Amino acid sequence: MSVYLIRAKDFSSELVFSRWFCVTGTEIELPKETQLTDLPRRLEVSFDAIREKWWTLSRQMVAGHPSSIWSHAAATGTYGSDFGLMLAWAYLCADCAREKPLTLVVCDDPWLFRHLSSIEGVRSGSKPNLWLFSVLLAARGISARIYSAVRAFWTTMYLKRFCRGNDVKQQHPALVVYGHPTSTAAGYDAYFGDLIQNVPNLKRYLHTDCKRHDAVKFCRGGGSTSLHTFGNPLFALWFLPLTLWRLPSDLLDGPDGWLLRRALAKENGGGGPAMTRWQMHCQQNWLKLQQPRVVAWPWENHPWERDFVRSAKRLGIRTIGYQHAVVGRHQFNFSPCSNLDGLDSIPDVIACNGPGYRGQLQQLGIPAKRLIIGGAFRVQRITDGKVDSMGPHYVALSAIPGIAQNMMEAIKPLAAKGLRFMVKDHPLYPFKINESANLRRTSKTIPEVTGIASILYATGTPGLEGLFGGIPTFRLMMDDGIALDIMPPGVSAEATTDEDLLEALQNPNIKSPVAWEEVMAPVPFSVWQKLFEAD
Repeated sequence: MSVYLIRAKDFSSELVFSRWFCVTGTEIELPKETQLTDLPRRLEVSFDAIREKWWTLSRQMVAGHPSSIWSHAAATGTYGSDFGLMLAWAYLCADCAREKPLTLVVCDDPWLFRHLSSIEGVRSGSKPNLWLFSVLLAARGISARIYSAVRAFWTTMYLKRFCRGNDVKQQHPALVVYGHPTSTAAGYDAYFGDLIQNVPNLKRYLHTDCKRHDAVKFCRGGGSTSLHTFGNPLFALWFLPLTLWRLPSDLLDGPDGWLLRRALAKENGGGGPAMTRWQMHCQQNWLKLQQPRVVAWPWENHPWERDFVRSAKRLGIRTIGYQHAVVGRHQFNFSPCSNLDGLDSIPDVIACNGPGYRGQLQQLGIPAKRLIIGGAFRVQRITDGKVDSMGPHYVALSAIPGIAQNMMEAIKPLAAKGLRFMVKDHPLYPFKINESANLRRTSKTIPEVTGIASILYATGTPGLEGLFGGIPTFRLMMDDGIALDIMPPGVSAEATTDEDLLEALQNPNIKSPVAWEEVMAPVPFSVWQKLFEAD
């Protein structure tokens, strides 16, 4: 026995161990110097190692029950689900169990605790209460589904007045986009730039995640329509409160059963499956009624997108997935290996930001004949001259609230020591920032700022933008989660932890700028115009 697994409240000073670590946000006050050495990096190595297993389990989930098409865990959604993180904790725990030093693992998560206790070489104490967690999540799920249903009902009823002619067969080329605050009613789109103005008769349809007031603004411009307006309000009231993700007993009783039960409880404890089902309902009705001849959207291979491709193919509609922002080695969901039907739910054409990510998508299993260069609408060229070693450090907060919170906790003590920071939150996920003399909020993006000493990020494109500008760029790793690496092959920012952060910021390794054209490409509007032409 090399691992002793306990709840936080069961810790005793009489316990003898060589090293320790906590999982799933469990908190305990133990000496930092005895924490498992290099925990963030070992956790990330474990996450890399479970990729194939998660792909296999995702296919088994979808094959096991049709409701799995609403699940992020069943689609290997590394942003939408922490199922992969749970697999990584189990991998790390098993790794420690094969090593000689006695490791104390502290876990208050009832499902993960039970899974870890079944690993060879692990001895466990008393288990966390499962009943209480299950009841609380179930109650939360009921409330979330009812709220989602009522919101979908009223949003649909309200928006129908702004969108006439939805029952008319259009057959025009179309974009499906998320509601982004920087998009405009005049036609500029945060994901596709000025494409609407360069392609004749191109219409924009708003994903059901678009907030009502934004949808009203875009629809009044005349060139956009909300997909909400194709939904049946009675479908929302009747079916969404009953929408649950389920799995068969053979999977739930299998070797990963506790982690699968946890994934079910977590996703069914929110409104995610219900809203995914609503999006599928609306988009299916739209495709049947208006039958656009070709559709493009920001593609990430999420559950709704897989259903979208299948529905479009049945109707003979051509699909173009525009590679949404960045991919990276951790976004397992981009691979057809995560699809039960493989390439059948992958778009006919995938337009890549540039050669760097085209190569990566090929490595993930997308055939080269389906990949073209669509150019970078969102990631700009960065000019030199932005670095000032005496300037503030630019912090680009993650869209994931937990990671954003970890980033703030990492920089606060450094600000108290005199380092200056300017902090930018994600436009779609505002974050409360308590400003101080050395810690200021900024609304400027990296292309808009000058005179910064470095860039600190965890997820998203800011790290790539920093490397394009030759700015010292650091990716903050977590000791209780995964900050997804989005870099293409051959490009990397310097990874650091909160322990190493002060040294990293004070002694940056200055590198030559990464050539933008090696990763990205300018937008070839002639290529897009041809893509939207009738076959």
